[in-house]
Amino acid sequence: QVQLVETGGGLVQTGGSLRLSCAASEGTFSDYVMAWFRQAPGKEREFVAAITQSAGSTDYVDSVKGRFTISRDNAEKTLYLQMTRLKPEDTAVYYCAATLSYPSRKLRAYYHWGRGTQVTVSS
Repeated sequence: QVQLVETGGGLVQTGGSLRLSCAASEGTFSDYVMAWFRQAPGKEREFVAAITQSAGSTDYVDSVKGRFTISRDNAEKTLYLQMTRLKPEDTAVYYCAATLSYPSRKLRAYYHWGRGTQVTVSS
């Protein structure tokens, strides 16, 4: 299995940028489909973006298209989420997740999860 640790969260003003990282260990990173999810207080955890093993395809929820970019560096075993033009609605705990299956927007498709990193966007 793979172990995941997210970093890069913080406090930023509306319109600002943050770059989240997810470092993997104890597994073969290049074998996994990777994804980002987020969860705001009182809300369900929701899909944000996913990327295939060799970064051949990506998927984004409509609310972040054009603003967020998911990428990966298989040599460094790290997943990234570059977030730009941030909005207060982006405030949430962001989690990275991994699966050996096909890309999915469903929580249940992912078997490995990080503990999350807080992103707060002030208005």
